[in-house]
Amino acid sequence: MQFARFGDDRFGFVRGDDIYDITALTERIIGSRPAPRWGDPFIDALPQIRAALASETLGAVTARVADVVLLSPVARPSKLIAAPVNYDLHIAEAEADPAISLGKAVARIDQAGLFLKATSSLVGAGEGVAVRFPDRRTDHEVELAVIIGSTAANVEKDAALGVVAGYAIGLDMSVRGSEDRSFRKSIDSYAVLGPWLVTADEVPDPDRLAFTLRVNGELRQQANTISLLRNVRHLIAWASQWYTLYPGDIIFTGTPAGVGPVVPGDELDAEFERIGVMHVTVR
Repeated sequence: MQFARFGDDRFGFVRGDDIYDITALTERIIGSRPAPRWGDPFIDALPQIRAALASETLGAVTARVADVVLLSPVARPSKLIAAPVNYDLHIAEAEADPAISLGKAVARIDQAGLFLKATSSLVGAGEGVAVRFPDRRTDHEVELAVIIGSTAANVEKDAALGVVAGYAIGLDMSVRGSEDRSFRKSIDSYAVLGPWLVTADEVPDPDRLAFTLRVNGELRQQANTISLLRNVRHLIAWASQWYTLYPGDIIFTGTPAGVGPVVPGDELDAEFERIGVMHVTVR
């Protein structure tokens, strides 16, 4: 199943090119539950929402996907967790490009650990990326994004996929420079999530997904999550050793080779097997 947020904070069920507005149903279910102390109320209530949809009539199509502004499918995560240099070929290109590495050795993921991005950097595909410092290089980094569905800590790798609500496409936008990684990646709109959430049952193996990113039609990044150095199960388990994970928390799993600069006016198209295509405009 695919779920989106759109327009003026509406909730939608996506089927093909159509969106069914399920805002009334969603708000009724969320309102009947205790508000979670941490995490996103929609993701927290998602199992109940899915059960209700199975027994209720959807009604008429509300809109076409192409005609609405897609927001982040998660509105209020407690944290955005990201994995640096999690593909071998990206490590090689970072070490070869002084604009990325500043001529320094690139720490491997086991040395660097995970990092956090500000939750205020999160936007949806329809909101786009706003370049904050046009005199500096801002790069695209396409990634699989994992959306946590339940409160979890110290999760074993074998059980890690059981705490996943779903998956989405992520863009971890980055200003290049000498500042701390989290500082450069936490600018408003520098964490794009979308185009919607695909529930975990629709993605049997997140570690075997082909994906691409094009800028103005030019292929920039192409890879498969089978090449992750630390796979999805490992990242969930690792993150949960350091932080309690809450519904709606997002793990950006890392980007492959092919990162490059974008400028206002660029059009980005990211495509993931089993998830779909996310179109993002840079302004």
